[in-house]
Formats: sequence, C-alpha cells, structure tokens
Amino acid sequence: MDLLEYQGKQLFARHGIPVPDGRPARTVDEAIAAAKEIGFPCAVKAQVKIGGRGKAGGIKIANDEDEARSASDAILGMDIKGFTVHEVWIETAAPQIESEYYASIVFDRGAKAPLIMLSTQGGMDIEEVAESNPEAIATLHVDPLLGFQDFHGRRLAFEAGIDADLVRPVGAFLHQLYGTFIAEEALLVEVNPLIVTPERKVAALDAKVTLDDNALFRHPDNADLRDPSDEDPQEQMAHERGLTYVKLDGDIGILGNGAGLVMSTLDVVAHYGGAPANFLDAGGGSKAEAITSAVEVILSDDKVKAVLFNIFGGITRCDEVANGLIEAFKTLNPSVPFVVRLDGTNDVEGRKILADANLPNVNTAATMDEAAQKVVALAKGEAA
Repeated sequence: MDLLEYQGKQLFARHGIPVPDGRPARTVDEAIAAAKEIGFPCAVKAQVKIGGRGKAGGIKIANDEDEARSASDAILGMDIKGFTVHEVWIETAAPQIESEYYASIVFDRGAKAPLIMLSTQGGMDIEEVAESNPEAIATLHVDPLLGFQDFHGRRLAFEAGIDADLVRPVGAFLHQLYGTFIAEEALLVEVNPLIVTPERKVAALDAKVTLDDNALFRHPDNADLRDPSDEDPQEQMAHERGLTYVKLDGDIGILGNGAGLVMSTLDVVAHYGGAPANFLDAGGGSKAEAITSAVEVILSDDKVKAVLFNIFGGITRCDEVANGLIEAFKTLNPSVPFVVRLDGTNDVEGRKILADANLPNVNTAATMDEAAQKVVALAKGEAA
C-alpha cells in the first residue's frame, strides 16, 4: 500500500524522524485555515502517488493568505500524470538548504534483506542518478538478524562522500529510518531530498512509503490510511471479498485456485496468443459463494471478452466450483463465453453438474492447453 507524502511524514514523525510541520487539506478553506495556523511563508503541495509534482506545478510557495488561496485553488483538482489532486499538504516553508541528499531503504527480495541506499545527489530522480552516475549511490544490505549498526551509517556516509561533520547526524537519521522500516513492516521508505540546513541539521523534506499489505492486520492505524477511491474498482471489489486479484491489460478473465496455478494459466494463455485481463486466485478452499464473488469481480471489467476457469481440486472440491458457477450464472447472467477445466477432487462430479445444468456459453476442457486454446479463440470471436 502506497502512502501519500503527508501520511509518510506523519509515520516518520511517530518514530522521531525530523519533518517540517504541516496539515492536510481537502478544500481551499481548509488549506487557508491550515496556512494561518502554520504561518507564512508556507508550501502548498499536491498529494498524489506519483513523482514529478514540482515540474507539473503541484508545489507552490505562499507568502500570504491570498497566495495560499490562489495556490490551493490551482492545485486542488489538478491532473498530474493521470492522477487527480484531491488533497494538499500545507507545510512550513523549507529553511535555507545547504545540501540535498537521498536516502532510502527497500526490501531486496533477491538478497532476502533490507537494502539501504545513500547519495549526495538528492532532489533528483534516483533512476537518472543510477543510470548516469551509479558510483554516486552507496548501498548496503543489512542482515535482518543483526539489524542496523552504527558502523553501517559510517560506511555508507564514507562511500557516498558525506561531509565529515555530518557522518554522525546522517548515520543517526538512517538508524531512525531503518527502525521505521522494520516497525511499520514497510517495503520501501524513501527520503528525497534529505536536506542539510545551515545549522548542519538533517530533516526529511519529502517522504515516500510503501507498506506491506499482508502485514496491515498487525497495524490497524496504517490499514485505516487506505483510500478506496484511489484504487482500481475491480481490485477494491476483490479486496472487499477477500480475493487475491490483480488487474491486467488484456481481455481474457482468469480464475484459478492457488497462485502457482494462476501464474501458469496466465503463461499458457499468453503462449497461445491471448492477453489475460487479470490474475485472480480464489484460494485453496474455494466454496460456491467464493466462486460467485470471483465471477462478479471478473465480469465487472468491461474489457473481458471470455473467461477461463482453471481449477485443480485438492482442498477445493470441483463439485463446489461447479455449483458456484451455476449460482453465478443465475445471479449475473453473463454474456461472455466461459471455458472450464476441472481436475482433481470430485472432478467427475463437477463436470456432471455442469453438463446437467447445460449453462449457456460454457465450454469444458480436459487439459490446461486445451482450455487456453479454446478461451483465446473465443476471445477473438472464433469458434472454440
């Protein structure tokens, strides 16, 4: 789950990381009230989950009430790279800045450990720095059992070329950032820029945070930060029904039970020239009601031209899946063709249930290859 900048800063502040004072606002009047409370000059910053706000005009400095009103009125409702601004962050204007650094921690799945990155080239797109000047980025994997140690900070600061008098402050900042990363079970925490003031203090002027969705049940406060209006409608619907769903760009709806089986199904459909519209794992013990919910989610995507059910019965019983599909047809009356492959526990019973129901536009297949070929043909308007 990605957080907005101000949500990330509020999370940082809970862990003692220095951030500028600020207030969120969803209307111009709320923005003016926040600006008066904070004082002028202040920054009016668009809150969207995309970079490049400054270049798009989404960050403005207001020196008085009139400028704050004009800035918030211009930014609220602005479109930034396809994201509409529904909220602004009114923040104390940044003090004089002597230097801008970059700091981040990301979970490196390949190394199975957090990766810390530090660079003196803050305020820039880190991707550009990595491409044009990779040696400017110091990196270090942290053993999760050992945790962040003082020597980690010193090593990173030395390799990044941090000024000698800032080695300890930057090291302490990274220690706090790592503590936040671990305590909040994040996948990414990024500060760009990490500013250095004339008093040689460091502070986070920006915040980018991605939390692990699978850990939110342990962090109810963070779970409340989810904004359903900012999510894809199909993914939101699936989340509410407890389904694992990822929307893709194709036109063939996919449902399977088990992540490995669904991934294999996506690959086989693509192999035969099809384009999957989604990844949907109905789970290892899918009951009839779960299948009905899954069909509703898949068909809510207007791009879907055909649907492939690929079920291997282990814990899941194929007769339950067949009954769920029949109930879904009664409720939803789908107009697109379905291809159903049932194999495993009670597969004979499941196929008989479907045959007896004689559902319109439902085709059966004995193997995954056959099912994929049929659904691709049907999506293209050809005979299965």
